[in-house]
Formats: sequence, structure tokens, C-alpha cells
Amino acid sequence: MERKKATEFPQELLDKFDLYVHGNISRREFLDYANKYAVGGLTAMAIWEMLRPNYAFAQQVPKDDARIKATYETVASPDGNGSIKGYYARPAKIAGKLPGVLVIHENRGLNPYVEDVARRLAVANFLAFAPDGLTSLGGYPGDEEKAVAMFPKVDGAKMFEDFVASYGWLKARPECTAKMGTVGFCFGGSTVNKLAVRLPDLAAAVPFYGGQPSAEDTAKIKAPLLIHYASLDNRITSGWPAWEEALKANQIKYTEYVYEGANHGFHNDTTPRYDEAAAKLAWQRTLDFFNKYLRS
Repeated sequence: MERKKATEFPQELLDKFDLYVHGNISRREFLDYANKYAVGGLTAMAIWEMLRPNYAFAQQVPKDDARIKATYETVASPDGNGSIKGYYARPAKIAGKLPGVLVIHENRGLNPYVEDVARRLAVANFLAFAPDGLTSLGGYPGDEEKAVAMFPKVDGAKMFEDFVASYGWLKARPECTAKMGTVGFCFGGSTVNKLAVRLPDLAAAVPFYGGQPSAEDTAKIKAPLLIHYASLDNRITSGWPAWEEALKANQIKYTEYVYEGANHGFHNDTTPRYDEAAAKLAWQRTLDFFNKYLRS
């Protein structure tokens, strides 16, 4: 199946799909809306299928890539849900110690795209741990719609503590320098911002299209930030001016990029919202940022 591009769909349809993905409207409501674009033998259901993730597109680093070693690990989380499982990717050969990066998924748990992001970091010579926020409900179910439906059923405060525990676990690994960064996408971007508020020893934070913390919480941030936004993602990007004011007022080191013509989710290479040029540029900037702040 050939991957479609965002430009092949009306922006209003993509915006409506974004509402569906984030639980603001039901699948039935999306399909009813999509009906107006169902012409020439194309059905609303077919449009829905085109816009959904296809994980065959996501694998940039194969699971059996000889350059890396990847395992599933369980981390104790006494302040959260008791424990959390995650995907631990690191270089196959480690000389000395390496910095760690915590990878936070979107609002659907540890899917194949996020596992691949962890492997990409391992290829770039980082230790990467991607926890699964759905662990307490049995983990990512292998189906996107089920995963999105499961997500609100997890206690958000406990899930956040699970991520904090995951951070502590990776930082304490004997092969880790204890220099830690975090990167996250969508829900994960918002979580990265919350982790920057919570963790005074975080050395670098990279939120992709994440919701912004309050001005009061922003004052607690110590880590330098690399902030990625999409110009067509008004739902999230509209919160930037107020947050920039808070970052400046508190003299927090940050770099912010808005990728023109890109949609929310532009880094996720499993859907038509993927923007190859923006994704590659943002990822290279992310690696450069981690190399700068985690290896010094």
C-alpha cells in the first residue's frame, strides 16, 4: 500500500481526523463528516483507513539490526501503577558509558513507531528507554483504535509517576552516564514538558507538538528545551506565545521551530500527516541537541 501525503486531503478533513485521534469526536462522527469527501467510488471508511497508521512504513531501523540490542524490561513504579514495562534499545557494543534518553509515546501507548524511534536513538549511540503507559491495562494492544480507547482509562497521575520511575531506572543503569534527556510526541510532548518541570536534573528536553505547562510550572524548569511545532497544528501551536513569554520571564534556555506547512504528528511516518522534510530536519536537530547537552 502506498503512503498518501497530507496534501492529497483537504486540510479540514485532516483537522477533523486530528479531533478523532485525540478523542474529541467519535469514529462515527468522523465518518459522517468524511462522507462529504467520499466521491468517485471512495467511501468514508476508505478515507478513514488511508488516514490511520500503517506500521509497515515506520521501520527505519529493523528490530534485528546488528548495530543495536533491544529488550523489553519491567521497571518498578511504587508511586505509580506498581510497575511499567518498556522497550530498552542501546548500541550492540558499548565502550564506557552513554547518556540516556527517555522516549514518550503519543496517546496510544508503545506502538511500533515509538519502538523504532528508540532504535534510531540507539543507532545514534544513546541508551533509549520507551515505557508503555498502557502497562497497567495489559500494554499496547496492537490496535490503534483500542489503544486510544484504553488511554483515558489509565489514571493520568499514576501514569506520569510511571514515566518518572522509568527515567530513574534508565539514569541508574550501570552503562548510563546519568546524563539524561527526554523526547516525546503529542501526549508525549506534553509529558516531556511536565518532566522538565518535575526533574531538576534533566539535562535536555525535546517536546514535539506538546501542550504547554502553566507560567507557574514553567518557572521550575531547569533543562534546556528544543521545541518542535507544526504550522497547521493550531490546536497546540496557539499556546506558544504565552509560553514563550513565561520562558523568557524565567530566563529558560530554549530553541523553538515551527515547521511550515506541517500538520500535528508530522514526525510519525506511519500516517499521511508525516512530512518527510520536516521530520528529517527536526530529528537531526534533536540528535544535535542531545549530542550538545548530554555528551559534554
